[in-house]
Amino acid sequence: MARTVARVIVDALSELGVRQVFGVVGDALNPLTDAIRTTEDVEWVGCRHEEAAAFAASAQSQLSGTLGVCMGTVGPGSVHLLNGLYDAAKSRTPVLAIAGQVPLAELGSDYFQEVDNDALFSDVAVFRATVTSPGQMPLMLETAVRNALGRKGVAVLTVPGDLGEAELSADRPARFSLSSPVSRPEESAVRRAAELLDRAERITLLVGRGARTAREDVLALADRLAAPMVLTLKAKEGFEGEANPFQVGQTGLIGNPAAASALQDADTLLLLGTDFPYREWYPDGRTVIQVDTEAAHIGRRVPVEVGLVGDTGATVRDLLGHLSAAPPGTEGPRDRSHLDDATKNFAEWRASQARLADPAHDKGLTGRLRSALDNRAHEIRPEALAAVVDRVADDNAVFTSDTGMATVWLSRFVEMRGDRQLLGSFNLGSMANAMPHALGAQCLDRQRQVVAFCGDGGLSMLLGDLMTLKTYRLPVKLVVFDNRRLGMVKLEQEQAGLPEFGTVLDNPDFAAVATALGITGVRVTDPAGLEESVRRAFSTPGPVLLDVLTNPDEIAVPAEPTVGQGWGFAVAKVKEALRSNEDAGGR
Repeated sequence: MARTVARVIVDALSELGVRQVFGVVGDALNPLTDAIRTTEDVEWVGCRHEEAAAFAASAQSQLSGTLGVCMGTVGPGSVHLLNGLYDAAKSRTPVLAIAGQVPLAELGSDYFQEVDNDALFSDVAVFRATVTSPGQMPLMLETAVRNALGRKGVAVLTVPGDLGEAELSADRPARFSLSSPVSRPEESAVRRAAELLDRAERITLLVGRGARTAREDVLALADRLAAPMVLTLKAKEGFEGEANPFQVGQTGLIGNPAAASALQDADTLLLLGTDFPYREWYPDGRTVIQVDTEAAHIGRRVPVEVGLVGDTGATVRDLLGHLSAAPPGTEGPRDRSHLDDATKNFAEWRASQARLADPAHDKGLTGRLRSALDNRAHEIRPEALAAVVDRVADDNAVFTSDTGMATVWLSRFVEMRGDRQLLGSFNLGSMANAMPHALGAQCLDRQRQVVAFCGDGGLSMLLGDLMTLKTYRLPVKLVVFDNRRLGMVKLEQEQAGLPEFGTVLDNPDFAAVATALGITGVRVTDPAGLEESVRRAFSTPGPVLLDVLTNPDEIAVPAEPTVGQGWGFAVAKVKEALRSNEDAGGR
């Protein structure tokens, strides 16, 4: 019996090892969803919003390194996929989106719900095409998948509603043979980089996600160079923990002063597998060596003396083979004072942060003085919440985090030790990603603990997909930092000297909402009950929403606060106080 276009697609997904397809059903997708219904090892996960479906597929792809798949029906259903697909594209992870379309004969007629999908997805996709004949299959599907996997991006295959059930006259199995090449830079460039490193006195590594699979090689290089290791947010996974004595945390707005100093005090920077985008956090006038698999990434953030285009692990091993046993002019090992100073500063900063996260801190003299300025209502501090979650969560948990202040607290207080993994919209910077990312992660492994750090603004954007967690019995633990604010925007306004405006959220009781949906809801308002509530939530079977009312005026001090930021913050607070008095006088 001849196979249909829909059957060819779904059979191929099964052969590729795809176990879930996320989406919202619709008439243009009916042949495809029916093919999934009759396929034993592919599960349809019906979401409440296509954006959540695309985020979930992106999460699965990032965790597994393989293809994530989502679907959206004709017109609005396909449009709704866009934000989640941009998250996948900016994260450079392979996702196949299958989009519905009007019947073939109606294309170009401004038919009901018709959208030009090839134009719609032109910016987000590395490949996009519309199936116009059954004879194009399976070749067009193979091309789409190869582009997604080979170019680490989004491929969009549009299937008109009447073509999904069309039969192929000449059928064959789909073939997706792909290999992952290991590239190396030219030996002359490696020698030049090794010479510069040999001559350097103070080297700091800036390590990104691209170095994760080369952990042991990178640690060996840091040891040889006596170099502190500054991590990007995405390199927390793989490089944090006691087994890495070289790491000094993150730099940037969410970073710490030890990491910022490690960069500033260096005479040479070695960038490994990172395209860290914030130019203002790179020090000026340093010798920079960059290793990246993408030639286009070399030097686009900071001027580079030597660019090494190749696999991080292979390149680092080549560097180790070319480095001198001792720096020129010396007989002994490299001086380690730069490394020692950086790790000492980092340990002191972490100790100070631990004191801030201690619920008893506000009862001491320093804590009472601080509370008088930023927490007069004695609400739960977000640092304390993040620190408790870090203690309670499994050492192999998957963490997802909403863009904004939730990521700040995760960055500073949750350690990616053991086999923990981390997901976030760290390149696109979208709100509302934590819960749907967690949905996709939990579908991948229903026995593994998945923890979502949700901002209240982010959670409320895609709140409907809480019902998806309930429907599919996904035991995600949702930790809501409920500060009744768009906190990062508030911070940015105040640093610019502006009073906060438009950031206040009139939130419901999220725990009660969860309970109404059939999900366990736990609401925490008292700092004294924080740890017990977190432990109870994490030990409760099934999905749980932990709604924690946190201090809306908490201050996240950047790694290197400027005088301008401090002055702007002071001016903003004066304006807010004046406005508050005016409001009070008008009542």
